[in-house]
Amino acid sequence: MNPSTTRVLALAALLASAACAPPTPSPGAAAYKPRTRDLTVTMVPLLVKEQQSLFPFLKDAFAEGGVLYGKEVYAFSPSTFTVVEGDTIDFDLINPEDDEHSFVLPDLAVPMPGGTTKHVTYVARHAGIFPIVCSVPSHLPMMSGQLVVLPAATMAGT
Repeated sequence: MNPSTTRVLALAALLASAACAPPTPSPGAAAYKPRTRDLTVTMVPLLVKEQQSLFPFLKDAFAEGGVLYGKEVYAFSPSTFTVVEGDTIDFDLINPEDDEHSFVLPDLAVPMPGGTTKHVTYVARHAGIFPIVCSVPSHLPMMSGQLVVLPAATMAGT
């Protein structure tokens, strides 16, 4: 490799690593003050057995050997939430239909019988991307989402 190519690759690597690094708060920037976030999550049916008369293709899909045999497709709406490390999340969970669901995050598992609403509080203690799932086996892996927790250090001054 010639010296020019080596310098270009080194510069590219340096720029790439700088782009991936979290911003450094400027001196004197106020630390991020955690907030309380109110979030509503609804469990919704997308493709379920009760819809077979509405969508004829579901008869084959739910039949033995079909792509949805033993499963139903539900979702959390919305399915992705973004908060900041240290934030408190006040979740209002709504299951308007008759099937049982659950709302599971690391350190939180909330059973959601049909026709229920629950209010739960969760503190986003660590930055990262955390899975949200319904633990009812026939709803996995489709009924899932994620909690994105941004590092507090990236939010200094906000």
